[in-house]
Amino acid sequence: MTRAKSSSAVLLTDAAVSKLRPDKKRRRVRDLGSQALFLIIAPSGRKSWQMRFRRPGGKIGKVTLGPVSTAGEIAGEPTIGMPLTLRGARQLAAEVHRQRSLSRDVIADQRAERHRRRAEIEVHQRESFAASARRYVEEHARKRLRSWRDRAKRLGLSYPPEGGEPEKIKGGLAERWQDRPLREIDDHDIWSVVEEAKRIGSPGFGVRNEGHSENRARHLRSALSALFSWAHRQRLVEDNPCRKVAAPTLPSSRDRVLTNDEVRFFWQACQGIGAFEASLKIMLLTGQRRSEVAGMRWDELNEQGEWHLPKERTKNKLPHIVPLSRTALELIERQPRIGPHVFTTTGTTPISGWSKAKRKLDARMEKLALKEQGKDFKLKPWGLHDLRRTAVTRMNELRIRPDVIEQVVNHVSGSRSGVAGIYNRSTLLPERRDALKRWEAHVLGVVVVQARPANIVTLKDTGGRRDRR
Repeated sequence: MTRAKSSSAVLLTDAAVSKLRPDKKRRRVRDLGSQALFLIIAPSGRKSWQMRFRRPGGKIGKVTLGPVSTAGEIAGEPTIGMPLTLRGARQLAAEVHRQRSLSRDVIADQRAERHRRRAEIEVHQRESFAASARRYVEEHARKRLRSWRDRAKRLGLSYPPEGGEPEKIKGGLAERWQDRPLREIDDHDIWSVVEEAKRIGSPGFGVRNEGHSENRARHLRSALSALFSWAHRQRLVEDNPCRKVAAPTLPSSRDRVLTNDEVRFFWQACQGIGAFEASLKIMLLTGQRRSEVAGMRWDELNEQGEWHLPKERTKNKLPHIVPLSRTALELIERQPRIGPHVFTTTGTTPISGWSKAKRKLDARMEKLALKEQGKDFKLKPWGLHDLRRTAVTRMNELRIRPDVIEQVVNHVSGSRSGVAGIYNRSTLLPERRDALKRWEAHVLGVVVVQARPANIVTLKDTGGRRDRR
């Protein structure tokens, strides 16, 4: 270790602190503007603040206050360890001297604090996967993610809807790795569970869809990577082992839009499947997301026939108003009021079990299609999000303005992005109401075509004329 040169003493200024250059040996510059305060300049150019004074026993002691701040003054009271400007260093030095005047051994206190922090870190580093996963969910994910419950489930924790202590999911990761320290889980472990999710289902979830699923694997790896990234920031692990595991293949961009025939089969197949019937039809009629429709609450609806989505429930974190068509309102009015949610079977939580409902819907649609189109007809695979894409595409074909459609589905892109989106705050509510009425008329026209010969076209382009109903 290189020895420092003899101390020089100057009345330091901000400009002087910035201009002083390193030497081959460590430099120590005493500040005449503050008692016992020194500017330390390492040969590498790193600068820091240090105090030197006699301890209660008479020995010379030193305290490193912190590095020199290159970003200006930092908000809050200066504390030991934080970047400090000259003014902040002098203020902190004065506080150290005040503590000394109270007969406190500042150096011993600092050492005890470092030891306490080191012990806390060591305790946290010995935490099990289950304990760390719970801390991550409650300290981070719960505050930042709308889908934090789903993230918790992938990590093996189930939180009751009404609040309370989480439970470990049987066979989930929190149960499987409940006694393993987080630091001991490596990339081989991550690879193993990601492959398991791909082949037979995520731990604790079981098999929902037969065959390999890159989607299952991708969601599980994403949840684990988020946990380990948080743990790395908390100094609980040295690295994120998920970085050494290749991410599962991303799905290709979907462009599936239901045909008019498929819309008719869909509408008929929804009949008689409980709360799913209304929620599925409203997804098509409004173009809104599944999670938004499923979570619809009675207090989000007003007497003007509008559905007011709060920003906490939208993907882009923007509040959204959906003018509901007559058919959508009728579907909602048929739902029993047994809790805060419009679509519920428990009275306390939104409807769930969408995968099962979708399989039932597909089977019904296939049966209807075969009956009408014959055995050579094959219904192409589709997803619930394709209802939203279908609504957007068909509204474009009805010559509804693109900016109105974007407002209808709460998109911030195209005409609502960039400078135009910043300055144009018009909600276009009358235009949205008209657009959804015209879309409703189109859907109902498609649905009733079943009573007519297949070779007759029942719908014509409205030419932009409004529905006068």
